[in-house]
Amino acid sequence: MTTPAYPPKPVPGDRVAVISPAAALPGILPLPFELGLSRLRTEYGLEPVEYPATRTMDSTPRERAADIHAAFADPDIKAVMASIGGDDQITVLPLLDRELVRANPKPFFGFSDNTNLLAFLANCGIVGYHGASVMTEFGRPVAMHPLTAESARAALFTSGSYELRPAADWRDVDRDWADPATFESEPVTRPGTGWTWVNPDRVVEGRSWGGCLETVGCLLMADREIPGDPAVHDGGVLFLETSEELPSDEGVFRVLRGMGERGLLQRFSALLMGRAKSWSFEHPNSPEQGARYAADQRAAVQRAMRAYAPDATVVFDVDLGHTDPQIVIPYGGVIRVDGPARRITVTY
Repeated sequence: MTTPAYPPKPVPGDRVAVISPAAALPGILPLPFELGLSRLRTEYGLEPVEYPATRTMDSTPRERAADIHAAFADPDIKAVMASIGGDDQITVLPLLDRELVRANPKPFFGFSDNTNLLAFLANCGIVGYHGASVMTEFGRPVAMHPLTAESARAALFTSGSYELRPAADWRDVDRDWADPATFESEPVTRPGTGWTWVNPDRVVEGRSWGGCLETVGCLLMADREIPGDPAVHDGGVLFLETSEELPSDEGVFRVLRGMGERGLLQRFSALLMGRAKSWSFEHPNSPEQGARYAADQRAAVQRAMRAYAPDATVVFDVDLGHTDPQIVIPYGGVIRVDGPARRITVTY
């Protein structure tokens, strides 16, 4: 794995590519997508450019790879943004031209199944950005959450350190994107719960790696974009989060156990665990049920960390994944976890 470097940032007025490297949901759910495009123009001053497969449902991996290549190769495009995640982006990775991408480094924004592309970019020596998809963050009804908007703006346009802070309010209950009424009122949030620290007795500063845990599990199974020498992660910061698939606590433990048996988990000196998404349309948990789900997941993570990395600093409920608000995390970039001061700082 080449040590990733930060690519040049866009400035207001620049053109940015909007692609669907996983699922082309803009083709069937245009309302949050169009809203996200509008916000990129009016609130961030960027000009989004759609690529052919962006709204093409059931596009082939080769078509999606072609969009990625075109976006990175175009000198007029200054950043690349995913419309949303999906499920099968791992099938796109073998089709990507590593030298083309490496020769044209650009910031890429996306999360969930886009963990595949973020890991690929890190191995190309390019820092990516986990978060800020067009439909989910920029397309939030009525307004972006202020914490999301601030983090996305800093990640897009600035370099240097950015201090994370616990969200004062959050939510994980979704509404129907096909219903125009969804976009007439802001989502209902509940009070924040802060971060929970384990082993906060040291300061850790290192390169980040991780992403959506379900996708990381698939990469491990396929042995794809995983460093052959786990030592490249010595002293690094692992960050993980789970999706609306609501994996079981035992499933979460098994992925972490697999990382431990591979000799990977114990290399990291700190773990940032995203706030667990505990509601989905398939599993509309009550707040009480959701709290139990999150507690079970936390216990599973602690069980794995005790077995393989008992001295690592762990921070739970960081707003970095599928819940709202969402803080952008540099992938392959530098994160500082200051346990005694209870502070987390990323470098954008």
